[in-house]
Amino acid sequence: MPITGSVDEQVKQTMERLLDQWEPGTPRPVLVLEFWPASKESGEGSQFERSLSLARFLTSERLSRARTVAFLPRSIKGHAVLVAMACEEIVMHPDAEFGEAGIGETAVDPTVRSGYREIADRSRTMPAAVALGMLDRRLEVYKVQVAGGSKYVLEDQLEELRGTTVVKSIETIIPADELGSFTGRDLRLKYGFVSQLASDRNELASQLRLPAEVLEDDPSLGGRWLPIQAELKGPTSGRAAARVQRIIEDRLRGGGVNFVCLWLESAGGSPQNSMNLANFLADLDSSQIRTVAYVPFEARADAALIAFACDHIVMRENAVLGGPGAYQMDADEIQDVRESIHSELALKKSRSWSLLAAMLDPNMKVHHYTIKGGNWSGFFGEKELAAQSDPDRWVQGQLETTPGEPYHANGIRAQQVGLAKSVVVGFEEFKQLYHLEDDPALIQPGWAEELIHALGSPELASVLLFVGAFALFVELSSLGVGIGGFVALVCYMLFFWSQFLQGTAGWLEVLLFFAGASCVVLDIFVIPGFGIFGLGGGALVILSLVLASQTFVQIPRNEYQFTELRHSLLMVGAALGGVFAGLIMLRRYAHRAPLVRRVMLVPPMGEQLEELSRRESIVDWSHLHDQRGVTTTQLTPAGKAQFGDQLVNVVSDGQLVPSGTEVRVMEVYGNRVVVKPN
Repeated sequence: MPITGSVDEQVKQTMERLLDQWEPGTPRPVLVLEFWPASKESGEGSQFERSLSLARFLTSERLSRARTVAFLPRSIKGHAVLVAMACEEIVMHPDAEFGEAGIGETAVDPTVRSGYREIADRSRTMPAAVALGMLDRRLEVYKVQVAGGSKYVLEDQLEELRGTTVVKSIETIIPADELGSFTGRDLRLKYGFVSQLASDRNELASQLRLPAEVLEDDPSLGGRWLPIQAELKGPTSGRAAARVQRIIEDRLRGGGVNFVCLWLESAGGSPQNSMNLANFLADLDSSQIRTVAYVPFEARADAALIAFACDHIVMRENAVLGGPGAYQMDADEIQDVRESIHSELALKKSRSWSLLAAMLDPNMKVHHYTIKGGNWSGFFGEKELAAQSDPDRWVQGQLETTPGEPYHANGIRAQQVGLAKSVVVGFEEFKQLYHLEDDPALIQPGWAEELIHALGSPELASVLLFVGAFALFVELSSLGVGIGGFVALVCYMLFFWSQFLQGTAGWLEVLLFFAGASCVVLDIFVIPGFGIFGLGGGALVILSLVLASQTFVQIPRNEYQFTELRHSLLMVGAALGGVFAGLIMLRRYAHRAPLVRRVMLVPPMGEQLEELSRRESIVDWSHLHDQRGVTTTQLTPAGKAQFGDQLVNVVSDGQLVPSGTEVRVMEVYGNRVVVKPN
């Protein structure tokens, strides 16, 4: 709605196509028309001619083959009322309103009145007097109790009725100067014009005694799916959500698409961004586009909102839906999200919402309910149960949620409770499920994405950190810039690149790493000794590596965040432990290797080691007097110089001496070695 343009012809063609599939002699098919306003105007603006054309088709002999049901989950006004009246029966949300058909008319033409009377007499869903009272505010409509029951008449019919039968009571149900409008609850319980009450499609299915899965739109209309694929992997950042929305919008704008596969791997990260993307997906016309969320590993916390907004959720067996994630909401945020879920998202998707809300609210209790005298069941919290059309017909069963913990379910359980449509082994089976085996639009991740995923795994990330740190220590222990520096650069580049593309690292982590590394280098080569710059720089490097390996930056507040932090610390700790072990092995045994012995100094042994120990014990550098060496750091005025196989702390005679300068020892005072450029 509104019913304008070619809407009536499109609906007619769809119903004709569905009726062509019906075989005579089989049970009468049920054709459900769900009325959904395109905006919050309740369908106002529907054209009378288009509405009448569709209403006449619904009351034609051709459509008598099917049981037509108008389902009104939201209020409708305007001439769309005429189409709903034309159906064999009406099912409404208890709080939805139906009426004010003439809200857009300044004066009601006799032709319009004739059309409403015609459809009311044909369908007999609603009395003609009530239909006209919704259309023309000049009319007053009465409910008259007579011996045979109740009659609904206009003022001119009332006098005629009084002259032919005994009138027991008269009640004005639509006063003059008003357009008639009634809630679903009144139309069902008070007047009986509505056959059933249902708040969503699941309850509608139970009222019609149909399997819930048959009450879903089929955009392919039994034909071929025309798919596109979008991916959301990592935190639900604003950039990631906007990218997914842009991809879908661009492809839909080009036309020729009726199937959207959203590959979802996320632990959440931003309820606001997730809700924005979820509302975008929920607003897509399900009669034109089927949206399916494929969850191979996890859709935790607020990422579950995105999956819920799709028409179907397909999961792998051990994938996780809901539960604690990368972002911990406070009480106010939980309340806001719960309100958005049940007042917007669940209404748009016509679904039960309690289990989804429990995935974010650890204090929400959801029970399993079964319907009295039927095979239908549902999972409701207290508020959703009260919103059912008849709460008393539901029998409470066991508690599904765990008090104090956000609800989560693996693929098998999610299918059992109705959250997931299907469980598959992998993406190939997903494509088989929707008969998309040969469609090139749906592809599994390529080698580049597989490489990124592999490099971001804790095991390979630890290897990268170990190799990078080990190569960096080797580089700092040797003269000049060599292969160690290059290897370290490549390892750290691959580490941050993989984490950046997975969404766990950003510019903060990169800046922290380079700031920390700069402080360490400054402390080693510029500032003598190992003080605050070295310790602080090392802490910054470790902090950057830990933050780059997890999806949050705050202090952990839930089980998922504590697990992430533990994995990050273990990964960094394993890498550092490997570095220290490697350095010990390198110092002891590397000089024996054929390819390394020429570039490494042999550790002192025997008499040489004893002589070196004696000199170091008494701090005697007198043997260096008048010796020549090369500075390995800049002397400002203190620094280091290499004399043969000895690296000695030296000071210049007051001048600045660049690194790599040949110097000569001028004086030795205990452990003070004074040099000057040669």
